[in-house]
Amino acid sequence: MDISGPHEPMRQGLLSLLAPKTGHFQFESGHHGNLWLHVNQPFLQPSRLHPYVVELAKGLSAHGIEGVCGPFIEGAFLAQMVAAALDVEFFYTERFVLPERNALYPVDYRLPNGLRRAVLGKRIAIVDDIINAGSAVRATFANLRACGANPVVVGALLVLGSSASNFFRGQDLPLESLAQIPNDLWAPAECPLCAARMPLDVVTETPGDP
Repeated sequence: MDISGPHEPMRQGLLSLLAPKTGHFQFESGHHGNLWLHVNQPFLQPSRLHPYVVELAKGLSAHGIEGVCGPFIEGAFLAQMVAAALDVEFFYTERFVLPERNALYPVDYRLPNGLRRAVLGKRIAIVDDIINAGSAVRATFANLRACGANPVVVGALLVLGSSASNFFRGQDLPLESLAQIPNDLWAPAECPLCAARMPLDVVTETPGDP
């Protein structure tokens, strides 16, 4: 699997931490894809993530941020580490399932009540571990804006495909990442694996955004 970006040994090390698996998967956004990354594994031993946190923090530091916000769970863990590295404030958004939405993007992310006033007017970096369709970071971005924050950059260890990149480019929001991987992502009605009657793989960890 090809990873784009400088410092290839570090990038390949990041991919090995995520233990990629191929198959037929459904993600939190509702999309289907053929690549699964075990996003929980790197956080079992946080010290292994330290060099990646430092490098991501360097990229984000150029944007004059006053706080870092990540979607719970893994995005918030990473955001807290980045906030500590930059000595800025840490915020997080909580996950809510919205059954009234259609098959795509059925999950929302919102700041807890106690944090909404704290982000008012502040320059915030939105951080997630891995971004694929970007459902968690998109919802976090929308809620931060609704609470009067000023999101100025998005950061991730790894970006899959171009869906999220295209969205944030349309919002004039830069996207900082350590690596990018081409990736297939389909709406369920357009999924070739469904068309081939390939069953969905069952995974035992929270799907998250990837």
